[in-house]
Amino acid sequence: MNNEEKRCSGCGVLLQDENILQEGYTTNLENSICQRCFKMKNYGEYQVITKSNDEYFKILKEVGKTKDLVLYVTDLLNLEEDILKIREYINNKMILVLNKKDILPKSVKEAKLIKYFEENHVYFEEIIVISVEKNLNMDYLLKRIKYFQTTKKVYVVGHTNAGKSTLINKLIKNYSNQDAPELTMSPLPSTTLNTVTIQINEYLTLIDTPGLVDMRSLINYVDQIMLKKINPKKEIKPRTYQLRKNQSLLIEDIVRLDYVEGEKNSFTLFLSNDLKVKRINSSRIDLKHLQKSTYDIKYDNDLVVQGLGFIKIVNKGKVDIYLDKNIKVFIRKSLI
Repeated sequence: MNNEEKRCSGCGVLLQDENILQEGYTTNLENSICQRCFKMKNYGEYQVITKSNDEYFKILKEVGKTKDLVLYVTDLLNLEEDILKIREYINNKMILVLNKKDILPKSVKEAKLIKYFEENHVYFEEIIVISVEKNLNMDYLLKRIKYFQTTKKVYVVGHTNAGKSTLINKLIKNYSNQDAPELTMSPLPSTTLNTVTIQINEYLTLIDTPGLVDMRSLINYVDQIMLKKINPKKEIKPRTYQLRKNQSLLIEDIVRLDYVEGEKNSFTLFLSNDLKVKRINSSRIDLKHLQKSTYDIKYDNDLVVQGLGFIKIVNKGKVDIYLDKNIKVFIRKSLI
């Protein structure tokens, strides 16, 4: 029996009870969530489903045809290289929501983060720093949503793992006067598979969209054990290493950084506290399964490994990075 109308309240996929191997499977069409969401919510069992970004781009283009306000949620530890790329699909009024402030050191001020984007010519109606985990600035975010919204509908967009569903669940908990179901959350990409509509109250209806999958993010190339280590659960304690030429940093067995040219330099790592880091001589280890890329560093640059975090480098120099060839690395002006 097929159900042509009912969708999973956790991930938005169409529910079906015919094929256990296909997305949307449920043992009973009276259920409100699919088997995949049920197992994630109740047992922490994660099942990866790979979706084409082409499907997501179609959804974003449809959002762009509306006049509705959009919340663009991004992860402060894993900011996209081009924060404005979303404008290729959506030209609506948009609030940039910088999530997971609680993961960055407390010494990092909100005003400095906002100024960073304003100085880099990033235009949004407003830039708001939040922490869903600590309930930071949630009241202010709701206030600004009310100010900028054009209809009752507000779309929530962003890349996978940015915390969109977590944010919506917090808004439900804090402000909903409806019996709204919670969205499914997990550390895996592609948890939300289709749009999910949630009525918060009489003036606000949020529409969650599937996260854009960055296929060059590290999280797509590690097992679940490493994925849990990569995703920080509490405030990061930055680790600073003074390196001379021909010294290296080894992050677990997934990334190696060789300092190949320059004066003594400071390397500060902003990544999960659970990840092991070793300082070694460059000649001591050979990671033949990883690919080398060379980067010229200017003064006060961040070297970003997508999905892992970033390394702040104080002085100019040259580094070799060894990691999976599919993973994106880029240089930017220091965020902190």
